[in-house]
Amino acid sequence: MFKVGDYLVYKKDVCQVKAIKSKFIKDIDYYVLSSLDDKSLTLQIPMNTKLIRPLVTKSEILEIINLIPSIPVLDNDSKTLEQEYQKLLNSGKIEDLIKIIKTAFMRNKLRKAQNKKSSDKDTFFLNKAEKHLYTEFSKVLNMSYEETQNYVISKVESLACQKDQ
Repeated sequence: MFKVGDYLVYKKDVCQVKAIKSKFIKDIDYYVLSSLDDKSLTLQIPMNTKLIRPLVTKSEILEIINLIPSIPVLDNDSKTLEQEYQKLLNSGKIEDLIKIIKTAFMRNKLRKAQNKKSSDKDTFFLNKAEKHLYTEFSKVLNMSYEETQNYVISKVESLACQKDQ
């Protein structure tokens, strides 16, 4: 159970518990949440929902970063890639966000190498997945969004260099 002031993830958004309403609707306790991305947004969520989870820990972040090189990319030729992106984005799983980031990044990089412009679809889902991933990580690591992004990228690049040696 979360307390007032705690941070959690609701679906894929980082939120802070602003209040707890006891027996709010049909004798069910509710969390009153404020989204980190939109402070004007207030959500009232039943405490017993499966759509909330605690933030990852620092040690879990390090484990996740170490796993990034082994997380597979999606099939680039898939005609249903946009649907796959949406399904992964909605799963609420960090590994799925990383799949989107890796796939979209690699697809855009390949397009640039072919002197083509980046895909709007890939760029859209890349930005959404990064926003959710780095917002959660930045809260846990007590860093800005940009610092967190740079931190993760440098750690992954370091892992790639170690692998190549």
